[in-house]
Amino acid sequence: MQPLKGMTVVTLEHAIAAPFATRQLADLGARVIKIERPGVGDFARGYDERVRGLASHFVWTNRSKESLTLDMKHPQAAQLLMRLIREKADVVVQNLAPGAAARLGVSYAALAPVKPGIVVCDISGYGADGPYRDKKAYDLLIQSEAGFLSVTGTPDEPSKGGASIADIAAGMYAYSNILAALLQRTQSGRGQHVEVSMLEALTEWMSYPLYYAFEGAPPPPRTGASHATIYPYGPFPTGDGHTVMLGLQNEREWVVFCDKVLGNAALATDERFSSNSRRNTARAALRAIIVDVFAGMTAAQVAARLDDAQIANAQLNTMADLWQHPQLAARGRWRTVGSPAGPIPALLPPGNWGPAPDDGPRMDAVPALGEHTDAILSELGLGAAEIAALRAEGAV
Repeated sequence: MQPLKGMTVVTLEHAIAAPFATRQLADLGARVIKIERPGVGDFARGYDERVRGLASHFVWTNRSKESLTLDMKHPQAAQLLMRLIREKADVVVQNLAPGAAARLGVSYAALAPVKPGIVVCDISGYGADGPYRDKKAYDLLIQSEAGFLSVTGTPDEPSKGGASIADIAAGMYAYSNILAALLQRTQSGRGQHVEVSMLEALTEWMSYPLYYAFEGAPPPPRTGASHATIYPYGPFPTGDGHTVMLGLQNEREWVVFCDKVLGNAALATDERFSSNSRRNTARAALRAIIVDVFAGMTAAQVAARLDDAQIANAQLNTMADLWQHPQLAARGRWRTVGSPAGPIPALLPPGNWGPAPDDGPRMDAVPALGEHTDAILSELGLGAAEIAALRAEGAV
């Protein structure tokens, strides 16, 4: 299933938000041409060397793309970019510094008059206008601005998300908005300007804490790995030194939990714990009861008892555990893709994908810097001598 096969995306991108959006377009079959700076490339290439010398962020967000190096300060490189967009592109994506796309002539306002069907997606930290328009924005800073840190962590200290959630949120909304714009183009014949801000994307994801604090009400407290407003829901130690995660969602589960897991059916009618809000208020007393019961069991025994009672539970897995997760293996979710460092594993994108190569997602290699420069310039009609001259001048 590659519904975007035959479409071309030209992307001036770096870091995570835009690369994640365009990688998903590539998953659906689009040809994605990534413009990078000669000699340096996307600065995410240098974040670390954890994947056989390659950067973990870059490997995750850049498979199935073609890398074309252009020095956009060189006039001939800028002309080549415009030719590439005019002759090849269905979609242009950029998350450059504020104003950079307009200066390069790749804004929707500049491109739409000459290519009415073009879809242009701008991803920024705060949006194209407003008082924060020109502020630099990185993932952690947006997590802070959107209030995520205020409700994440422990009572003593806020914590950032372990993954780049502001970037991921913006990338997901860019991806879905681009798909919507392409769908609309099939009806109207015209492209569209898509604008996504990291702050607005993450604020949408803050919906429950935001409304919980409606009209000045106290916000959800920081409660570590436990749920801030539902209890019991979180980690509990067991007698063998391990931890079990469990979660209850309703009163029926609470009654079963008391009877089958804690072995104390009378606890279900204890006035202190007779509703979720009361359990949440009295969480310290309830936690002490649960910990006392679990202290006499191993983690495996607790999990078995929870499973028997059909109470949701999970292991506190590490990254090493996740690589070996039996459910992912049983469902065949891993593939192998190429890279400059050789074959590496890659997770099949979420969703239902057919088993045959033509039915599945596009999962091609992670590109080396400038790997496709000569081939793409040849498509634009440049000969070997012209390409060599551009390289000698530092334009590519």
